[in-house]
Amino acid sequence: MLIDAHAHPNYHGHVAEKIVRNLDDQGIDTAWLLTWDAPQSEYDAPLNQPHFNPAVEAGLPLADVVEVGRYAPERFVLGYAPHPKRPDAIHRLKSAVEIYGIRLGGEYKFRLPFDDPDSIDLLRAMGELSLPVTIHLEYGTEYGGANYPWRTWWYGGTIGSLERAVVACPDTIFIGHGPGWWSHISNDGLFDKIMYPKDAPVPGGKNPTMLEEFPNMYADLSGGSGLNAITRDADFGRQYIVDHVDKLLFARDTWDTKLMDHIKTLELPDDVWAKLSHENALRLLGSR
Repeated sequence: MLIDAHAHPNYHGHVAEKIVRNLDDQGIDTAWLLTWDAPQSEYDAPLNQPHFNPAVEAGLPLADVVEVGRYAPERFVLGYAPHPKRPDAIHRLKSAVEIYGIRLGGEYKFRLPFDDPDSIDLLRAMGELSLPVTIHLEYGTEYGGANYPWRTWWYGGTIGSLERAVVACPDTIFIGHGPGWWSHISNDGLFDKIMYPKDAPVPGGKNPTMLEEFPNMYADLSGGSGLNAITRDADFGRQYIVDHVDKLLFARDTWDTKLMDHIKTLELPDDVWAKLSHENALRLLGSR
């Protein structure tokens, strides 16, 4: 069985039918569908949605998750994270669970520190509802060659903000994601200087330390940042997966095969691959 623990509806041209075809082509049984409930002023990339009106809609709204989920309910697990500064954020979340069967929190990607009081309240509510939450950490580093004026923007604050939130919300499962989170696989001090460092990681990074220290801290391998982190040094990356496999999830945040192509070169033990590919994801969902 293979679960993709990070996907978005109507993202970069992938409407429901195209998503299912992509899952079939890559042998993926189930995908976790996540929102990005940010106002237009917080977007950092064009979303290429087929019916997106940035003047009035969130970039990846709950309505799209529900729509795509209904197309093939047996293939998707639905997620939602309202913006923490919505006055009715917790009520929105609870309603989404009751009405639409939301089982995940995320994507939690906002220009707000994770340990902001409103954020802590919402994250605690996710714990009370048994919703594992996928967070996005990104520092204000330059993304070389990109012409988006927003690329110096940050999301989530700092690794310290995340750590304080993890401590303050012990009943909430956090799933780390994003360039900021993955830059901390290394103790080289580049986390706020280079979005995708290429040098071999230096042992002692906050990423593995938090996975080891906090029972409620997990991570997904999605996006360019996850793949970059485990390919900075192939031997280091393989050992990182083996050492932390109880806390890691296979995930893409894209539609290509790059992560799987790399994993196949690692020749992981069967029990390690089983945890990474689906067992951990099922265990997190089964906590409800």
